[in-house]
Amino acid sequence: MAKRGDRGGSKTRAHIAAVATELFVERGFDDVTVAEVAAAAGVSKVTVFSHFERKEDIALDRLPDAVGMVRATIRDRPDDVGAVEALRAMAAGLVEEQHPLSGLSEGALPLMRTVAGSRALISRLREFEHEIDAELAAELDGDGRFSGDSELVAALVVAAYRTIAAATLRRRLAGDDLAEIVAAHRQRLESAFTVLAKAFPG
Repeated sequence: MAKRGDRGGSKTRAHIAAVATELFVERGFDDVTVAEVAAAAGVSKVTVFSHFERKEDIALDRLPDAVGMVRATIRDRPDDVGAVEALRAMAAGLVEEQHPLSGLSEGALPLMRTVAGSRALISRLREFEHEIDAELAAELDGDGRFSGDSELVAALVVAAYRTIAAATLRRRLAGDDLAEIVAAHRQRLESAFTVLAKAFPG
């Protein structure tokens, strides 16, 4: 069985997620079974569950990347850059790249519709908010350079990002112009992080 951390395991994980996404988009998340995902990907159910703890995580396979990005942003920032400023730069970078995690990528709309149409996936996203909130608070708490309220900063950052991401999702589902959505997303992020950076400069 491939380990999640090795190169072959990463390729297998990505392949399963890609195949599953096609099925979920075509038929709806709730109408596709893990057995069907495994068969379409040419692997066993055991292999699927060796890479994903649950079905929802197959559709939302980018979420662990978000955790890794947040950890790296806090740990790897220069000593003269505050934690909130570093998170601002990370978020801005996702917008400029139109990274899948920003919800702004050209090809994200079909999966966004699928997620919006599934209570199970929406519930999983809500759980993830708590998970990344806790991860960010733990990183800040363990960072000797940060002197603010770790739990409060994490909660405010996650809440701000959730609010902006939800608005972006609504506009994309409504068919608004992508360039206008990107501009609004960028502006709201800048406004939110400007306030947070002034309150928590460390």
